[in-house]
Amino acid sequence: MADLTLTGKNPTSLAADALVVGTCSTSDGVAVVADQLPASLVEQLETLAPRLGVTGARQEVRTVPAGKDVAADVLVLTGLGERDADGTFDRETLRSAAGAAVRSLAGSTSAVVALPAVDEEELGAVVEGALFGAYAYTTYRDDKASAKLAPVTTLQVATPFARSARAKAAAARAEVLAAAVHGTRDLVNAPANDLYPASFVDAAKAAVKDLGVKGVKITVLDDKQLAAGGYGGLTGVGQGSSRGPRMVKLTYSPSKPATRIALVGKGITFDTGGISIKPAANMDAMKSDMAGAATVLHAVLAAARLGLPVAVTGYLCLAENMPGSNAQRPGDVITIRGGKTVEVLNTDAEGRLVMADGLVSAVEDGHDVVLDIATLTGAQMVALGKRVGGVMGTDDVRDEVKVAADTVGEQFWPMPLPEELAEGLKSKTADIANVGERWGGMLSAGIFLRSFVEDTPWAHLDIAGPSFNDSAAFGYTPAGGTGVGLRTLVGFLEGRGITTD
Repeated sequence: MADLTLTGKNPTSLAADALVVGTCSTSDGVAVVADQLPASLVEQLETLAPRLGVTGARQEVRTVPAGKDVAADVLVLTGLGERDADGTFDRETLRSAAGAAVRSLAGSTSAVVALPAVDEEELGAVVEGALFGAYAYTTYRDDKASAKLAPVTTLQVATPFARSARAKAAAARAEVLAAAVHGTRDLVNAPANDLYPASFVDAAKAAVKDLGVKGVKITVLDDKQLAAGGYGGLTGVGQGSSRGPRMVKLTYSPSKPATRIALVGKGITFDTGGISIKPAANMDAMKSDMAGAATVLHAVLAAARLGLPVAVTGYLCLAENMPGSNAQRPGDVITIRGGKTVEVLNTDAEGRLVMADGLVSAVEDGHDVVLDIATLTGAQMVALGKRVGGVMGTDDVRDEVKVAADTVGEQFWPMPLPEELAEGLKSKTADIANVGERWGGMLSAGIFLRSFVEDTPWAHLDIAGPSFNDSAAFGYTPAGGTGVGLRTLVGFLEGRGITTD
């Protein structure tokens, strides 16, 4: 991750590959939002803006010569859109602009970011965006390609708050979040021949070992222990693969925690659909079907690094869904942990089966609230598109998740759990079927999961679309794994730590 420094120096005096400043759209054209740039340079840039193709729109990034009065080699003009009514820019706009600019500097070494943050909270958003944008997945690239794609390694963020304790705390928090987002992205981007349940366990153990703080423990159930313990969802989904399932349990236990929260993550390291096999087109993206588990892993680690006053237990439900000779069949009946039986009508609705085991385990262990996060349904993308996640569950917890998402700048939309859809999950041979009617598939999946949490306050986050970007990069979001959901979970944990003190 990039080495970060806050500086109170005039950004024009700082030597770097690039100096990042903002532009915005105005009724008269384009304004350069950089108080410490020479007035003559600002006037020149604003005059030349139409010919440079600069509009100030959000997501717009343009690189121009810096000029003799600026120590950096080039200026990066990053669009902020229109100012809010009070003359400022919202935090997500700042976050996105910083990320887009830094992301555009791949192959460069250093950058100075000078965007208009009027307080420490806005400064934190700028730092987050810059760090999120300084990411590339180059594990399988040769040296030449890796160098070309390599992100900026040195970031200086110019701010009048550089010496403020609150600013330093905001920057430190941003570094923790960025490390967690990057770690999540790395796991999601890893190919399934290298990342499978057992190797995911190894990655989790390594991450805990590298944590650098006390208070996190990891325990693992292998395929034999899962079968003996009645974890029929994980066992059933994983039995078609030569690489058996795992359940990872991470516990972060601060002294005198304000509350106890469980996070359950879907970890299908590759999803062929099983016997109900998926179409071949775009199946390669199914390496990302473990994004929920990756998010939970790094959310727990982030909570520990931040020293949050909440006890957090993460459950990583890991399996590979393959159509092997021992794979479960449509019509099979399995028994979930705790004894409820499920008729498997579609083996491609496997995520909810492994999540059921995780949810039951979380309820058994006793928590004040349970959140689960999963790339659960294609219906989520039909309903909300590829950038907005769905959240459903107990009304107050669902709404609390929405507030957390809004606060950190992630897009989630509250969805209902209509009781009439439960009728479609009735089975003639078991307690419940794993799929219902076609319409409202995201909601039916939520209703299925709800049947395994009893009376525990709970929310389910469906990130099937937002977790993996199969299009061009935008803002601070790269192509491939995005890390979406991580900040919302951490924001929820932070909120619980405050409100329950």
